[in-house]
Parts: sequence; C-alpha cells; structure tokens
Amino acid sequence: MKTSHIILLVIIAVAIGVIISTTGDASQYVSFKEAYQMSKDGDDDKVHVVGKLKKAPDGTIVGMFYNPIINPNRFEFILVDNNKEEHPVIYQNAKPQDFDKSEQVVIVGNVKGNVFVADEILMKCPSKYEEKEVKASL
Repeated sequence: MKTSHIILLVIIAVAIGVIISTTGDASQYVSFKEAYQMSKDGDDDKVHVVGKLKKAPDGTIVGMFYNPIINPNRFEFILVDNNKEEHPVIYQNAKPQDFDKSEQVVIVGNVKGNVFVADEILMKCPSKYEEKEVKASL
C-alpha cells in the first residue's frame, strides 16, 4: 500500500470522527412541555426552546429580573413558547444587550428542578430585519 493511500485513509478516519463528535452535541427544538417531560424521564440533553418574552397588555415585559449589583451573572425572565406555555428561565450570565427589544428568543439549555436553565440565548431583533424605505429624488 502506498504512503499516499495510508495518509488518505487517516484523513478520512479523522473526518468521520469529527462528524460523529459534532452530531453528538446537536440538540433538538422542543416545547416547554417536552423539555420538562424529558427532565422527568432523566434526560439531561440540551434542547432549544423558541418563544417570546411575557408582556403585559401595555407592552411592558413582565417577570424580567437582572440586578448586576447583587449578581452580575444571574438573569431571570419568563418565556412563552409557541404553545402559549410560560415558564421561568435562568441564564447564568449577564443580560444580553437589547434583550428587551427582541422579537423572538431561542434558549438553549435544560430543565433543572422546576426552572429552565439556559446556557445560551439567541435573539431576533426586529430592527435588524425591518425593511427601510428608500426615497429617490430626481
């Protein structure tokens, strides 16, 4: 067997190993109901939950708490998933910038006890995606 064949086989084996290791870390999109059921069943896999912040009728955000003087690495809020189920979420990090302006939130983490503990927060801010009106003058 030629040296080039051996090197090619080693590269292919490494590529397969990388693919297998990354798919093992992939998490799935679920509702809060499914995430809490997975926790009851003893499944501690990370999941994605999509939702919106809980808001009062006047549009103000309800249930959001962040006090960097007390603990700069604890941010709490209430998220309402796509099935209209709301649950408290704890994020063990600083409050993301422009979080209260976000249109939709994706949290990545798992249920611990009776709260969802997020390891990561992904936000969709409406200002980024709004189409700007362009006026042309002749």
